[in-house]
Amino acid sequence: MSKMTGARFLAETVHGYGITHVFFMPYIAPRSLMEMEKLGIKRIQTHGEKAAAYMADAYARVTRRPSLCMAQSVGALNLAAGLQDAYLACAPVVALTGRENQINQRRHAYQEVDHINPFSAVTKYSGFVAAPEQLPVYLRQAFRSATSGTPGPVHLDLEGLAGQMVVDREADLEIVIEEPFTQLPPFRPEAELEKVVEALQLLTTAKRPIIVAGGGVTASGARDELVSLAEKLSIPVATSLNAKAMFPSDHPLAVGVPGSYSRACANQAVCEADLVFFIGSHTGGQVTNGYRIPPQGTPIIQLDINPEELGRNYPIQLGMQGDVRNSLRAMIRQVETAEPRTQWIDRVQKLVRNWKESVSDKVNSDIVPILPERLCRELTDHLPSDAILVSDTGHSGIWTGTMIDLKHPDQIFVRCSGSLGWGLPAAMGAKCAQPDRPVLCFTGDGGIWYHLSELDTAMKCGINAVILVNNNHSLNQEKGGVESVYGGRTPGSDELWLFPDADFAGIAESMGCFGITVHKPGQLASALDQAFTAEKPAVVDVKTHIEGIAPRAWTPA
Repeated sequence: MSKMTGARFLAETVHGYGITHVFFMPYIAPRSLMEMEKLGIKRIQTHGEKAAAYMADAYARVTRRPSLCMAQSVGALNLAAGLQDAYLACAPVVALTGRENQINQRRHAYQEVDHINPFSAVTKYSGFVAAPEQLPVYLRQAFRSATSGTPGPVHLDLEGLAGQMVVDREADLEIVIEEPFTQLPPFRPEAELEKVVEALQLLTTAKRPIIVAGGGVTASGARDELVSLAEKLSIPVATSLNAKAMFPSDHPLAVGVPGSYSRACANQAVCEADLVFFIGSHTGGQVTNGYRIPPQGTPIIQLDINPEELGRNYPIQLGMQGDVRNSLRAMIRQVETAEPRTQWIDRVQKLVRNWKESVSDKVNSDIVPILPERLCRELTDHLPSDAILVSDTGHSGIWTGTMIDLKHPDQIFVRCSGSLGWGLPAAMGAKCAQPDRPVLCFTGDGGIWYHLSELDTAMKCGINAVILVNNNHSLNQEKGGVESVYGGRTPGSDELWLFPDADFAGIAESMGCFGITVHKPGQLASALDQAFTAEKPAVVDVKTHIEGIAPRAWTPA
């Protein structure tokens, strides 16, 4: 052990766990931030606590390692609100906050409210650290909890409004880095052999099986194993939004994204299956479109690293507990290459062709303002081969999830799991995680307004992400619901979904960033080239059609 401040212990520990950036809103643990600077950890000071949490969320998902965000006591609940997305996305974010000294708790101390309940709703683990001597116990447990089983955010509340009672004081401390918990997954348990054999028997004898791959495939890094198993067994594959990049979009077994942000062909194929194999999927409401796709009663096999997930939403014929990559490898070792399911594959490919034909007019349209389907075609064609595509939620999630094909195996897709406005700061976090790769955020004008001020953060910190705005000067996803309430279009209903037509390129330029406006489809390729080579944060303001409203998900009768 060595005598050191809690600040130094904190800095050296997070550095040892591989964290390269800290996202924070001042005033929090300044002595720790100084110690982090000495170790080369880049300090990203944001304009809001939620933005700091969003950056940490995307950073963790892109690196598949823990990340770090921090806020002082009065900003703690703002940080907790931002952790909602990391919680829903199963991202291993470590959040540190200050809190009023214990002696002042429940005495109406200035700016102090309860931290326990808000953080318990959005974290796997939350603890209180009263003194530097306690840091080793609680900080190591935070990393263990964040990365183990189903990953997720964790929280430590440090004594003092800025955590000063922990970080400014000295103690005899020993720095111990537990290597397994520096990455996802920390351990790779393999599903039991008898379960593997039984699963293969069920899959082999089924006439119309389908795989639904979830975010666990991404967290486990099991893309190659997923492709290999599908090919060996001749099984079509649908991918959730969190696994969109885990199966080649042009593969003859690919059916696209199912659920509520989905392609009709994917939902149709899953509903026609006589056996569904959920791999690393929560089988949640989005990927199943409200637990209707597949229909209840469909035979189910489910593989997950967390046994609590097995059978949560669908009664299972067989459950397997294990790491996705290693368990799929075990299945591949045991299986012989199956005869092609020609009739089933032909049917699935016909569904895919029918869907593509149904959207082809819009995908190839030259009308101005640009249709979002055509915008997505241009992005499919012109995204760099190693791009990280970061999607906001709502229409952005639907358009990117359903209409953009990732044509290269090195492309990464990271999507918002809940909160509109997540996209811009998340793209910054992704760029911090992979500074040498092109990062493009797909958001709308409704989304970019949330955290537009973080363009200033990006400029100051040299975070050269590209922010593409699907700018239809509206929240047109809300149009139908609002007008159904009003009984038609009225001035009152318009106020609830229409925006002024803002010049986001001009706003970006005024903040020192690069900005460019796109009016026609043919202009986008050049605009992207200029944005990616601008050597500064960039905004591509694409003027799109206000009637570009995503269709509702296909559901069975």
